[in-house]
Amino acid sequence: MCGRFQQQRPTSELAAIFEAEDLTDGPGPRFNIAPTNEASVVVQREDRRAIVRYRWGLVPAWSDDPRIASRTFNARAESVATSPMFRDAFKRRRCLVPVDGFYEWHRAGAERTPLTIFDPDGRPLALAGLWTGRQDPETGEWQRTFTVITSRPNAFMARIHDRMPVVIEPGDWGLWLDPAPRDAGELLALLEPREDLALDGYAVRPLVNSVRNDGPELLVPAAGASGLLLP
Repeated sequence: MCGRFQQQRPTSELAAIFEAEDLTDGPGPRFNIAPTNEASVVVQREDRRAIVRYRWGLVPAWSDDPRIASRTFNARAESVATSPMFRDAFKRRRCLVPVDGFYEWHRAGAERTPLTIFDPDGRPLALAGLWTGRQDPETGEWQRTFTVITSRPNAFMARIHDRMPVVIEPGDWGLWLDPAPRDAGELLALLEPREDLALDGYAVRPLVNSVRNDGPELLVPAAGASGLLLP
């Protein structure tokens, strides 16, 4: 799964990397973004590609309960094309979620160790996402939300967890974001776990366990952590 991530870069830098227009208010760095929080995502509209701020946890237009966002922050690659919750967004409203790293918890017996996972070259990871819009029936305000797609793990992530977020390579960004009709098989092929995906990580202190904590201290290695994660 993917339940926490970091967005440390300014949105102006993300706009340059993704060749997009920055439509956000330039929020500062975040080190512990959790479901129902707002985050920066990349979307493609007919006339432009943009960096926008949407809330994490997809709430379809037909839903009468926005609280489902706490359960729809991830979508499974294996069922995303057929699930009533996600299939419409999969067809027409795909997005990228740029992260500087994401957290995962490794379980060994009763002990859960948090780890930060990132690109070893310091580049952002572009997570595959879906977005949608819903108009609040009481206020009339449009609320836009997103989800992160997860898949089976590659060999690196299999040592940590049985799921991982899907990372879209730069050469496939345009295909994934394109709102025009696309063959489902072509899109689903992008969601397969990739063994050539470069990742690194290390154990961090349990500060990250609380969503109230949000600062660079969350990335301080845990006592005894050096280089990689697990033996």
